[in-house]
Amino acid sequence: MTRKNILITGASSGLGYEMARQYAAMGRNLALCARRIERLEALKQDCLSINPSIRISIHALDVDDHNNVFEVFNHFKNEFGHIDRIIVNAGIGKGASVGTGYFEANKQTAYTNFVSALAQCEAAMEIFRAQNDGHLVTISSISATRGFRRALTVYAASKAAITSLTEGIRIDVLNKSIAVSTVHPGFIRSEINEKVEKVPFMVDTEVGVKAMINAIEKEKANSYVPSWPWSILRWALKMAPLSTLRNMS
Repeated sequence: MTRKNILITGASSGLGYEMARQYAAMGRNLALCARRIERLEALKQDCLSINPSIRISIHALDVDDHNNVFEVFNHFKNEFGHIDRIIVNAGIGKGASVGTGYFEANKQTAYTNFVSALAQCEAAMEIFRAQNDGHLVTISSISATRGFRRALTVYAASKAAITSLTEGIRIDVLNKSIAVSTVHPGFIRSEINEKVEKVPFMVDTEVGVKAMINAIEKEKANSYVPSWPWSILRWALKMAPLSTLRNMS
């Protein structure tokens, strides 16, 4: 099955931006939203230069404005007539070790990455339930596998919550014609981590996103990408002692 009309949140930068470009090359129609409308305008032109035959709609959206999430998703639904896939991608990575004076940054990460992702999932599933069709994709992280330290502490917790939330949604529609997938990227270079220097198995944005899209297209329940090494290392992470995790982050 080809999912023709694809909605991507957080599309103005990083993984979302590159996902839009690669889906444009595949001939998919795109509904793109993010806070920075000027970046979306540039992305639209970029995608049309890749494939001028596709349909692209853009809309400003701050996912922390939950009422607007529903409005924008429904706007795209009305415009396209049918939304085949919604990729809940928007997220942030602020924060520091708990108890070191960065509560506001940690709270913002938890709020945007989980509560606002819940709003996006709610809006998406309302559309899919009404259509009795669709594919919900949430972007989690390999960090959801275990707890991590420093700036990753709350980020990893929020991504673990997304993985659990998505599984619950998947169970809820198990016998319906709605697919629900979670993608757990490993370390992919993007704007959210551009200042991070020493990270194991880091790949560039294009390579990492290609692996993500390959996984999304298969519509598996859970995927860990790039598959090498993360499909194997995720098991090692589950068994690793805390001292090993301390040295990784």
